Amino acid sequence: MSDAKALPTALRGWAEREIGAVAEVRDASHPRRTSRVWELVRGNGCRFYLKVSRTARTYERETFALRHAVPALGAGRAPQLRASSAEHLTLLTTAVPGRPVQELTLTAAEEYEAHRQGGLLLARLHAAGDLRGRWRIEAEGALRAATHDVERRLEDAGDRLTEAERTLVRTLTEQLRWVGPLPLGFIHGDAWPRNLLWSERVAWVDFDRSRFAPVVQEFVAPACGVWADRPRLRTACLSGYGRELTPPELHVLKCLAAVDAVSALNQGEEHDDPCLAARGRRTLHRLMTGVFA
Repeated sequence: MSDAKALPTALRGWAEREIGAVAEVRDASHPRRTSRVWELVRGNGCRFYLKVSRTARTYERETFALRHAVPALGAGRAPQLRASSAEHLTLLTTAVPGRPVQELTLTAAEEYEAHRQGGLLLARLHAAGDLRGRWRIEAEGALRAATHDVERRLEDAGDRLTEAERTLVRTLTEQLRWVGPLPLGFIHGDAWPRNLLWSERVAWVDFDRSRFAPVVQEFVAPACGVWADRPRLRTACLSGYGRELTPPELHVLKCLAAVDAVSALNQGEEHDDPCLAARGRRTLHRLMTGVFA
């Protein structure tokens, strides 16, 4: 981090009331303005993470996930919630072993195994939680919700899109409104390699985008990311997941990728993130040339 974020005194006091005296504080935020995360280390070396959620919505999502779904992953496979504060939108969690796979130099076998185990854990997560009542309604309406504001995003994209690309995005977005029933479950919602930790075995972290949804929405991130260049990692993930995506899911994945591509282009420009913008441009190229799968 170029600009370390200082842990507010009030939050440190709250954390110490929950876990005891803290000997060391380290800024563990992602390199973006809205990320506020600190690693807390006690005198005995025991580590915790304190996270201030970006919004009330992300706080509610992550708190719910850690309480009701994440335990299904198993011990050491995800953080455990130690305390939370709705007043400060703050969560205090245990640390899990490992580092993000994108930061590691792994052998081909290790990388394959990491993504296989990642898929295995996603299958457990998708089967967790009580998919009834309001949660089923939310999940069944998720694809329609994904089409909201697409026209505004297209307008914001301006001349970063050709007219042919706009037409394709509109066509694929409209098709999301008429999709039949799909497998539903509790998804991580941010399944990028930065959130997959590796240390002989894997763990998932950062559940602030988790929710009930069609499970195919989980795979937009890898399909627009590492799977594009490294299809063997797609094989690894779905091997662990226990099944291939169905033809209707593959079509929905393509439609969702179009929406994600426009968002990536806009956010890349807004946050001066050329890698994010490049991801959006690459996805659009794959869609336009018919090689997206």
